[in-house]
Amino acid sequence: MTVQIKTIDLEPKRQTFGHVARRLGGDKPATRYQEGTLDVQATDNFHYKPLWEPEYWHYDKRKTAVVMEDWYAPLDPRQYYYATYNIARANMQQAVDRNFAFVEERDLLGKADAATRQALIEKLLPIRHLHWGSNMNMAEICQRGWGTAITAPCIFSAADHLGMAQIVSRIGLVLDGQTGTSLDTAKEAWLTDPAWQGVRKLIEDSFVERDWVHLYVAQTLGVNAVLLDMVHRHCEAAWGPLALPVAMLTEFMADWRAEEGKWSDAVVKTIAAESEANKALVSGWAKTWIDRAEEAGATLATTLVGDAAPAKTAADAARTRARALGLTL
Repeated sequence: MTVQIKTIDLEPKRQTFGHVARRLGGDKPATRYQEGTLDVQATDNFHYKPLWEPEYWHYDKRKTAVVMEDWYAPLDPRQYYYATYNIARANMQQAVDRNFAFVEERDLLGKADAATRQALIEKLLPIRHLHWGSNMNMAEICQRGWGTAITAPCIFSAADHLGMAQIVSRIGLVLDGQTGTSLDTAKEAWLTDPAWQGVRKLIEDSFVERDWVHLYVAQTLGVNAVLLDMVHRHCEAAWGPLALPVAMLTEFMADWRAEEGKWSDAVVKTIAAESEANKALVSGWAKTWIDRAEEAGATLATTLVGDAAPAKTAADAARTRARALGLTL
């Protein structure tokens, strides 16, 4: 008996979904990113306006003063959709776990004196609350924003901030022997220590901003580019003999900023380039929040390293970044 194996090539009737094909200008093969992003935003059949904000529909372009002809223009250069985002973060998390294992096996944090460990608890661990506030902001932008091209990466960014808050918390648990007492101390510092009150006021003020593009600028060019960069990149001297292990344990933050900045910069640049009106709005918001972040950061930096220079360095870098995106400060 003989068996013959034959292959049949089946040509698909369509290369992609109709709404994607219409945007691409024909029935062409589309990437998974394009199929998971383009024109996914719900636009019809909301039935009734929300009772908590009856002047708007659930998803409404009027929730920002910025006007775009196409809200799918600010695409993510990383082309993240659910699968690619999780694969990328899983790889980064493996590096985090390896670094924690290295530090814990050699007791690198425990070898420092008690005063140094206490300083780390009071000077680094409260940043977990700033990451939590950033998580809240990005989630708010996701729910108020319009267009999956922006809202999907925003919820990914929200998850990133939550993860970074957990990394900082994990450092505290290493310091206190998994008791959690360091986290209580850090929370008290966040609530009462004068060094942190400017930063806390800034992030809490951002919670009440209703224009979601305004909030996006405040978070990406104010909080991320000034405050988080200042703490994670320009204040190494604050950690004293623990500077090296802390750098290892917070490596995720440095890698994340380099990657996330490519996306956030592309969004700001695209929105500002749409019109002079957009440019004026975004430029004003950027100036306000970079200035505020520098002021809040100066007080914190003085406590951390005895000098406000790190805040100015981070703020100047943010201003240079903003100008490169076409903004006028």
